[in-house]
Amino acid sequence: MSIIAKPATRPVNPRFSSGPCAKPPTWTTEALAGAPLGRSHRSGVGRGRLEAAIDATREVLGVPGDYRIGIVPASDTGAVEMALWSLLGARPVEMLAWESFGKGWVTDVTGQLKLDATVHEAPYGRLPDLAAVNFDNDVVFTWNGTTSGVRVPGGDFIPDTRAGLTICDATSAAFAVDLPWDKLDVTTFSWQKVLGGEAAHGVLILGPRAARRLETYTPPWPLPKIFRLTGKDGLIEDIFRGGTINTPSMLAVEDYLFALDWAQSVGGLPGLIARADANAAVIADFVRGRDWIDFLAEVPDTRSNTSVCLKFTDPRIAGDAAFARAVARRLEQEGVAHDIGAYRDAPAGLRIWCGATIEVSDLAALTPWIEWAFRAEIAAL
Repeated sequence: MSIIAKPATRPVNPRFSSGPCAKPPTWTTEALAGAPLGRSHRSGVGRGRLEAAIDATREVLGVPGDYRIGIVPASDTGAVEMALWSLLGARPVEMLAWESFGKGWVTDVTGQLKLDATVHEAPYGRLPDLAAVNFDNDVVFTWNGTTSGVRVPGGDFIPDTRAGLTICDATSAAFAVDLPWDKLDVTTFSWQKVLGGEAAHGVLILGPRAARRLETYTPPWPLPKIFRLTGKDGLIEDIFRGGTINTPSMLAVEDYLFALDWAQSVGGLPGLIARADANAAVIADFVRGRDWIDFLAEVPDTRSNTSVCLKFTDPRIAGDAAFARAVARRLEQEGVAHDIGAYRDAPAGLRIWCGATIEVSDLAALTPWIEWAFRAEIAAL
């Protein structure tokens, strides 16, 4: 296979990292000029910005009015941990895992909370048998496996008449799919992924069934202050009105507010989904015409439109982690793609963020460079 010439066109923005992700294309540092820095988050202005972020989140995502939205510490991880430690233990638990983050929640539930959970597991590239999940129990799952590029095909596998709670880590799915809120009792995400916001904050969304659980059930283990959603008077409603548990970064909140305004400017949730779908389609078109690269996700209906994971299928280097790292490094050195190597625990390959903050023209410019880097590394073998 001969080396091809370097492509003439480069991505304008080479940031394709899957977290933190690229900022909205219209972002500049001036977006943060109005942040109430040096002010208490409990002041009128600070509280107002936090409430505005909650209200705009509800509007963009279409979260029902009887669902509570809270800004919580420690990114999506903190939001998930709050849900697991506060809600589990009342019923048997079913865990779904098909990539590293889902497996991490299994470790927390079985190893830290010591619950005897039923684990439905699948290897990278596949989903477990969703029909085997018992929704009389509490069910914990990721909507989109960020490190595998595999997502559930929709919410139809969740029954309306479930007895248990559904706890959904949606951190790389929110703002890129139309989440069925009636199927989800707890939903979490971090804005550093979905909208390219500044890190360290998570969003926790509680449906009415989850709120009732919190008001009627006390877990048998001690809860750190940072996880506590209830007090002597029941649910701490202030958390869901902008009264965060610990001190938030008002700079990060301002950044998120800009991203939400941008989301509205491109058509709200439908516009965001359309952008992500168009981005993922660029990669699909590229893969379709080549026999040396493929999606890690084996079933088309389960392929992510945000964290798109690819594997090299040429028999000379299939599964070769060193080769995949060399391709990613070559693209980094050329300044055309930053941070697109596969996640450290995932199979060898590339991971390209295709969420709404990425421009389709940048992905179209990137794909010829991927072929160039692949051919260059093959020639170097």
